[in-house]
Amino acid sequence: MLHIALTGGIGSGKSTVASMFGQHGAPVIDADEIARDLVRRDEPAYHETVRAFGTGILDTNREIDRQRLGERIFSDASERRILEGIIHPRVRQEIIARTTLASFPYCIIVVPLLLEANMQDLADRILVIECSEQLQIARVRTRSSLSEERIRRIMATQASSAERRLMADDVIVNDTDLADLQRQVDRLHGQYLALAALTRPPSA
Repeated sequence: MLHIALTGGIGSGKSTVASMFGQHGAPVIDADEIARDLVRRDEPAYHETVRAFGTGILDTNREIDRQRLGERIFSDASERRILEGIIHPRVRQEIIARTTLASFPYCIIVVPLLLEANMQDLADRILVIECSEQLQIARVRTRSSLSEERIRRIMATQASSAERRLMADDVIVNDTDLADLQRQVDRLHGQYLALAALTRPPSA
């Protein structure tokens, strides 16, 4: 199976692109979804995170309040590294476990912090989704209550567009409409099927 790591900055359209690949039948493994599951109440990573950051990050149901935690880690690089040390190794293990269960010529592994978490080795190819900073900010503000200042703080912690381009095997530019985005995904779907066929071991 061909492993395709899909990455890009906040608001670039990673989830939309992943969904389009999913409609073609490709398994989609989402690192953010895995991370959310890892810190659910009473999971080992939950207890480790609460020990590291205190009960002030909990909501009234004693679940981790992602907004409170986010305010801390995007304001303090040392705290962000502490959280990454708790979460990233577990996310990596779960991604590896899920890819072994997938059955399709290729799978999509959505990892927003692919470069920052040094997870490039999980992929055979890297697909970068990109658009302008202004469009990123507009999309995030449309879907959330985050201020432009907060969004820019998050963007500042992520790899730059130039850094992602350097590691990209494929690039989707998501700056027009869904029809154009679908055409780009359809083209890559065909390319990935062809590449997977070339790398498939011969039948016994």
